Amino acid sequence: MRAAIRIAGLAIALATALSGAAQAGAFTCRETPIVAPNHKLTALAPRIATGGKLDILAIGSSSTEGVGATSRDRSYPARLQSLLSAAWPRVQVSVANAGIGGEIAPETLLRLKKALSERRYDLVIWQVGTNDAVRGGDMAAFRAMIADGIAVVKNAGVSLALLDPQYFPGIREPARYRTYVDAIADVAKRESVPVFTRYETMREWHDADAQAFKAALAADSFHMSDAGYDCLARDMAAGLVSLTTGGRPVVAQTR
Repeated sequence: MRAAIRIAGLAIALATALSGAAQAGAFTCRETPIVAPNHKLTALAPRIATGGKLDILAIGSSSTEGVGATSRDRSYPARLQSLLSAAWPRVQVSVANAGIGGEIAPETLLRLKKALSERRYDLVIWQVGTNDAVRGGDMAAFRAMIADGIAVVKNAGVSLALLDPQYFPGIREPARYRTYVDAIADVAKRESVPVFTRYETMREWHDADAQAFKAALAADSFHMSDAGYDCLARDMAAGLVSLTTGGRPVVAQTR
């Protein structure tokens, strides 16, 4: 009974946090389920229930760094920290932004290994594959590298979720780009790792209103804008509530 009340309280808190001011421009962030569960992050549930610190490492390339946002505090990791802090008021949530623009996955993996050797995190969110998908390369090597990274995090005893590439209308070779998205999904499913399915989520935003979707992207029509990052963080926060506490992902209909 108490658990049910606690989950309901978390859902209400997150819904309140997600009902903030409307997004800039015409883009409206709709409720979009973003998680391919594959595995629940239940190891984090006791920390959330009892309070204390929750250290999250967000690592990846430019869309983790926040390229396209007007300031670093409008990147997805900064927004995610704010939203989770509101959803879990008893928890001191810290989301470290370890994004470096332009990196391909093997470069990020080297930094991930170093980061995990230097300190302890409770959760890693590994944003991976965008620059690899844009440039192309050996698919077997890419799949093996994703599996290697998953093993590194698991062996460190840390919870893990992947964030796959963004969708943008100017993808030059859509079929090839999609193979990278699918490869991440396949390896993650095999290794029982949840995925934040950004590609499908953003494609749904675009298909719902292609004109309004332009406001979710920065001026280069590739990186995300303040509105896009905020919407991504809101959907990710709802997904994390579902993955950790078993509550329903709650996202406000109008933001």
